[in-house]
This record gives sequence, C-alpha cells and structure tokens, in this order.
Amino acid sequence: MTTTIGRRAALALPAVLAAGAARAQAWSPDRPVRIIVPFPPGNSTDAAARILAEALSLRLGRPVVVENKPGATTTIGAAEVARAAPDGHTLLLAPPPFVITQFAFPRLPYEAEMAFRPVGLVATSPVFLAVRADLPAQNVAELLALARAQPGRLTYASVGVGSLPNVAAELMKLRAGVDVLHVPYTGGGPAATDLVAGRVDMFFTVELEVKPYIDAGRVRLIGVATEGRLPGRPETMTLAEQGAALRAFFWIGFLAPARTPDAAVARINAEVNAVLGIPAIVNRLQEIALTASPSTPEAFGTLLTDERRQWSEAVRAANIRIE
Repeated sequence: MTTTIGRRAALALPAVLAAGAARAQAWSPDRPVRIIVPFPPGNSTDAAARILAEALSLRLGRPVVVENKPGATTTIGAAEVARAAPDGHTLLLAPPPFVITQFAFPRLPYEAEMAFRPVGLVATSPVFLAVRADLPAQNVAELLALARAQPGRLTYASVGVGSLPNVAAELMKLRAGVDVLHVPYTGGGPAATDLVAGRVDMFFTVELEVKPYIDAGRVRLIGVATEGRLPGRPETMTLAEQGAALRAFFWIGFLAPARTPDAAVARINAEVNAVLGIPAIVNRLQEIALTASPSTPEAFGTLLTDERRQWSEAVRAANIRIE
C-alpha cells in the first residue's frame, strides 16, 4: 500500500542506507538476537518475524530467534523488551495495539514513549470496511445513513477491546456522530465467520481475513481506509472519498529498548531494509497480505507519533478501557 510514511521513507532511504553502512562497522551482535512477538504463534506478525529472522541471521552472522510473549493486548511482550539490556540484542516487533494500549490501559509496566526507540517500519496492510452481503448499504454514506436511522441497532465486529478494528470503528462513530454496537471477538476468523452469517453488520479488517468470502460474494467491501485507492482494488473507494475522514492501516515495525546505541540501531535498520529488498522476502510477505515497507528510524518515529495522535482521540472519546 502507498502511505505518506512510505513516500517519505523512500525519499530518505538511499542516504540513510549509505550512512548506516558506514556506522554499521561499529556494532555487531556477539550473541543471538531476540525478536519478541507480542502474539501467540500462527498470525501474520509471527509469520513475518520468522521470515525476517531467517534472513537476518545470515546477514548478522548470529542466530536471530523469535520468542512469542503473548498476552495483555501486546503489553507483556512490550514489557519484556522495555526491561531488556539496551545493547541491540532484543527487539520488539510491534503492531498497532502497542500504540493503542498507551491510552487504554490504566497503568502500563513501562513508559510507552520513553522506554523504546524506533528502529524501522517493516510491513503494512490496508484496512477495509467490510459489511455483510445483504446489508442494505452499498457505500459508506448509505451505511452511516442506516446507522443514523437505527441508532444502536447496527453492530460492528472487532478482534478485541483495544484492537485496531475496535478503535477504527469508534473513531468513525465519533466523527460521523452515529451509534453502533461493538461486538468483540477473540480473533479475525470468528469475527469474519459471524459477518458472513449476518450476526454482525460490519468489520474493519485486513483483506486476508475476508478474502474467501469476498470472492464468494458473501461479504462486501464498501471502503478502504488508505489515502488513495489501491491498484489491486481500484473499484473500492477510500473512506475519505466517501466523506469519512479516517486513515487506518495495519503495520508492524521494530523497536529497541531506550538507550540502545545509535550504531546498533543503524546496523539493524540497514540490515532489515536490505532484507526487505530481497524479492523472495517481498513475495513471502505478500503471501500473508503484508507489503514490505522499509523506512528510517526517524520515519517510523513519525508514524508512531501520528498513530498516537489519532488513536488517543478514539480511545478517550469512546472510553475504551483494557483491564
């Protein structure tokens, strides 16, 4: 997908890679590098980590191991990295809930904006607004009109309180002034199944979760939350084109403990970007609906700031709390 962060990163990348290569000689791992994934095995974040670990181990000359630390909406894994020695040997592969929990948890075991430093964006996936096939709304304007006519009657699925689908829907509700009931699920599969069955009306989701149902005509996409239309689905209008000012996409990126040396961050960023330029790696990520998105640490930091600004609005307005 094309995003502002992607364009900025692409412009800055050659100079940063050159500078990173010069600094890289100052740091090399002296033992295995750990990638902490804050989810259980089997999802796209875990799969991406394992794809990258295999290639990075060859480039770094040390084993790169993936450790799953699931629980508490990514905060258990994040806390593991916040506590780790800031020496470049422990990384967090963070997804959007890493940002969202900062505002939804009463207390975190770390300071979200002080305990980590960005290393680089890794991959992205667009978020779509999908509705059940028989919902009498062909576009976002008709969906919002239906919601206004039946306040509290329509429902939206999410993959849990504090998840990206949850906060995206709440931000749409807030900005459109509509009342839609939240129905949380334990994962994208059950949420998509109930959307197909008509038990819920809509779902902010990545395409991977609903593609078989879209192809079978059992789910309908009525908008995509990107800045521009996607080459692969040019018929799907953006939410902004339809009067719903909402930008949302799934992303994963590397963070290191605060005070990790500049040389370590530069070397890891350069090696991750090199791996993300390998066609075989790009293809393997595409198979799990992720687009390789190399960036600089600074560009990833800007993305995190933008995400915090947007999702704090949704969390606070909807009073989302994760206990």
